[in-house]
Amino acid sequence: MRQTDQMLARYTAEIEDRQNFIDGLVEDAEKEKRDLSDQEMELITRARDRLQVVTSQVTPLKEARRISSESANEVAELHRLFSEHETKKPQEVAYRSAGAYILDYWKAGLGASEAAERIELFNRAAAHQTTGDNPGLLPSQMLEPVINFVDASRPLVTALGPRNLPAGSWNRPKISQHTNVAPQGGEKTELVSRKMIIGMVPVTAATYGGYVNVSRQNIDWSQPAIMDLVINDLAAVYAQETEKALCVAVDAATTAGPTIPTGPATPAAVNSAIWTAAGAVYAATKGAGRVIIACSPDTLGLLGPAFPAVNPTNAISTGFSASDIASGQVGSISGLPVVVSAGFDAGTMIVLSTAAVEVYEDRIGSLQVVEPSVLGVQVAYAGYFADVVIDATAIVEITKTP
Repeated sequence: MRQTDQMLARYTAEIEDRQNFIDGLVEDAEKEKRDLSDQEMELITRARDRLQVVTSQVTPLKEARRISSESANEVAELHRLFSEHETKKPQEVAYRSAGAYILDYWKAGLGASEAAERIELFNRAAAHQTTGDNPGLLPSQMLEPVINFVDASRPLVTALGPRNLPAGSWNRPKISQHTNVAPQGGEKTELVSRKMIIGMVPVTAATYGGYVNVSRQNIDWSQPAIMDLVINDLAAVYAQETEKALCVAVDAATTAGPTIPTGPATPAAVNSAIWTAAGAVYAATKGAGRVIIACSPDTLGLLGPAFPAVNPTNAISTGFSASDIASGQVGSISGLPVVVSAGFDAGTMIVLSTAAVEVYEDRIGSLQVVEPSVLGVQVAYAGYFADVVIDATAIVEITKTP
């Protein structure tokens, strides 16, 4: 491959990488229904500026390559016309010098058929040169994008709706005893009386974060850009860890609920368990919040076949589609949305009210500091995250016997 072609290929790969990076930032913000953060806008601006520079480099190189290609075709056509009158082909070829061989090799590359024939005759008995003989001339190719299996969607956090973090620790007031109202015993008899007691539910935020120290050489020479990959991965792992922390807290606070009988799970059995759990949740919250079903990915093997996506008019559920797993919410049963999160342990199925659990968060985002003495850049990503269980009786677990 000519040097011009190599440079064009490198620029083309970089343009695709930068565009994929911008699209990924926008897609993450759109999934979370939020605006782009200052850090994301800064990364997009840097990527856009680099795209402008690369595009200005590509245009003249592409035109030069087109002219070169057309010239090579014209030279090959002239050689073909000059050699049409020749009928007798040589039986063997002997070059007077290495320079004569190189000249024929160059002409053959331009399309001269007689030069190609002489080269072919001369090399019939020659040793065969393969790619294994010259590994130093074969550049290492990278096919983008980089494969990365990290779930950054946070389905349960999104379903509950994270609130702004007020401080490092605080209390949520909760009524533990209500006032009382009852029928009067008779005229002029004293009414019932009971004071209201308001307790406190303590909340403490935890700090989640991590950092990587990247060399300046790695930043300048890597393709695709290593710094963008590191920051995005730190953000994705932060999302994964906070989702896991919430799922662990919810699972630990569950109240035992109905059981789906042994054997294949029938729609009627699953629906009966869900209605029983939903009734318990409503009794605990008196209708506050929104009732949802939260479960681990493996339970889809139970729910999916029980509620196929055929959508009859009298169905308990409109059915599940395996292609919706990545979105978090995969369907509904009796009107209750089913949220699937990889943060739950296998076999988890919970019916809960969004009023029973609260989530608070304040993302710090990415931080960078330069280390001149070692030519490094230390980048970190962090945030404050807190979850609090308000009422465990409104978190009901459904179990399936084998």
